Amino acid sequence: MIDQELLEILACPACENRPPVRLKGESLICDQCHRIYPIRDGIPVMLVEEATFAPENDESQP
Repeated sequence: MIDQELLEILACPACENRPPVRLKGESLICDQCHRIYPIRDGIPVMLVEEATFAPENDESQP
C-alpha cells in the first residue's frame, strides 16, 4: 500500500515535535495525538483538517 521508505519519513503535521506515524489498516495514526490520517488511492492525506481522532478505547500500540 505505502512504500516503506515513505512511511519512515512521514510525521504528524499536527504535533509540534513531528512524531512518526504508523500504518494501521488503511490509514496512518499518530501515537502522540491519536489523529488518524486517511490513505486515498494509495496516497497519504497528511492534512490536519482531514484527520479524525482514534476512539478513546482504541489500543494505539500494534
